[in-house]
Amino acid sequence: MSPDSDRFFIVTGGPGAGKTTLLDALAAQGFHRTVEAGRAIIQDQMAIDGPALPWRDPALFAEAMLVFDMRSYRLAEDTLGTVFFDRGVPDLIGYLRLMGLSVPAHMLKAAATFRYNRRVFIAPFWPEIFANDRERKQSPEEARRTCESIEETYRELGFDIVELPKSSIEDRVRFVLTSMITRDPGKPAPAS
Repeated sequence: MSPDSDRFFIVTGGPGAGKTTLLDALAAQGFHRTVEAGRAIIQDQMAIDGPALPWRDPALFAEAMLVFDMRSYRLAEDTLGTVFFDRGVPDLIGYLRLMGLSVPAHMLKAAATFRYNRRVFIAPFWPEIFANDRERKQSPEEARRTCESIEETYRELGFDIVELPKSSIEDRVRFVLTSMITRDPGKPAPAS
């Protein structure tokens, strides 16, 4: 277990569920945050017409995300205070399972090596705010299934899921900050 794992919080979930908006609001309050690997890789690969795109080569896309996420983790180790991660290494396992691909042993080892706080904040599928854009091409059904696969993966890996409320960004920020301090990681997240 990394000595930093207690201060490293993951915000995850399906696409279009408000993760980035929440992370931007937390950053505006002075917290460190990472950039989502998937979106950054898609932007870069589209700019160079590269092969590591989810619709061209999902396995290569996952490998690129793994490298990006490990690098983000290493950079976070050089910061002080709480860091919020826009997804974490375990998301890759959920992604590969969702795509019907086998999970390589090195990705399982990465999930065991790069550890985060046991409490993982998950943004549930929220059809009212879901929208596609240049990088997000999933259907609402794919977004829902992505969230389910990721949540199942984190639970299997021993993380405690804390579901974010479907509420205003101000309420979500308050919820995260309160949950970081007051929740017992051994107890399940309250129903919303």
